[in-house]
Amino acid sequence: MAEQIRERLVRVREQIARAAERAGRSAEEITLIAVSKTFDSATVQQAVDAGACNLGENRVQEGITKVALIRGDVRWHLIGHLQSNKARQAVEAFDVIHTIDSSQLAERLDRVAGELAQRPQVLVQVDLAHEPTKSGADESELPAIIEALDSASHLKFRGLMTLPPFFDSPEQTRPYFRRLREILDGLNRGRAHEQRLTELSMGMSHDFEAAIEEGATMVRVGTAIFGEREIP
Repeated sequence: MAEQIRERLVRVREQIARAAERAGRSAEEITLIAVSKTFDSATVQQAVDAGACNLGENRVQEGITKVALIRGDVRWHLIGHLQSNKARQAVEAFDVIHTIDSSQLAERLDRVAGELAQRPQVLVQVDLAHEPTKSGADESELPAIIEALDSASHLKFRGLMTLPPFFDSPEQTRPYFRRLREILDGLNRGRAHEQRLTELSMGMSHDFEAAIEEGATMVRVGTAIFGEREIP
């Protein structure tokens, strides 16, 4: 299993490099987040030993357990929906939170981060597809959320995240990635240089190459690294 994970990591990094080259970008601009949700700590440790240095978890509690067990220099990313009552645990465990979806959650995280003397990086999850099973803020809600984040003293607001519908063809996902980039570009037109937003978290195992071609700076890849998950 360890060797398989190592080989898959190499393959994914090669795909990232090719996609970046097609887009006239450098692969160094793109952070590969190995999505370790549902995999046990021993398997996740194999990925870290193989060179994975950014890990993504969907659930706060599962992430906390692994943070305590995994050895190595790792940045932890929360990529699943965050309930307000888990804000303190999230700030304690995660370096980057991708799923801010309300001004109230932003304000809660800022208070907690101040109390804990932490300064996590955060992204706003934008709901572009309006699927009932997925979270995120509507585009119309972004001004209030961004105002709250710009006023925050203990959060580093870095950019946007989206989770589009699943399509068999990555080309069908491309318009969602393009739209998120357009939103980010629009936000940056009215921002001071030191406040510019630089991160676009988008793209998963089946479509991360298209996401990179559309401007992704963070791709969240699980199956292509760890293999298929067992569904309980």
